[in-house]
Amino acid sequence: MTIAPAKLSDPAVRAFVAAVNSHDQDAFFALLTDDATMSDDGTDRDLADWTDREIFSSHGHLEVQRETAGGRALVANYRNDTWGEMRTAWRFTVSEDGRISRFETGQA
Repeated sequence: MTIAPAKLSDPAVRAFVAAVNSHDQDAFFALLTDDATMSDDGTDRDLADWTDREIFSSHGHLEVQRETAGGRALVANYRNDTWGEMRTAWRFTVSEDGRISRFETGQA
């Protein structure tokens, strides 16, 4: 059973999932700190390049299956036009101002 994005516990993560699923790059980048970083399968990646390739150009979509850590850790089915669908884990670091300073993803 999936968790609707609007029902996710953490406001920043909720907005992140909504921005990914609606392919709203402006909203997505507004959620991130200016120095935000990310990793994929344990390797740090260039955030702008990765998000363009893995989310926006390839129509990425998250279907959240489970949340833990106050909503800052997700297990989700992620799909895009490049890789198809896979089970993924996502972890978020949220700064004091409520923006995401780091996210980590990879296969679950």
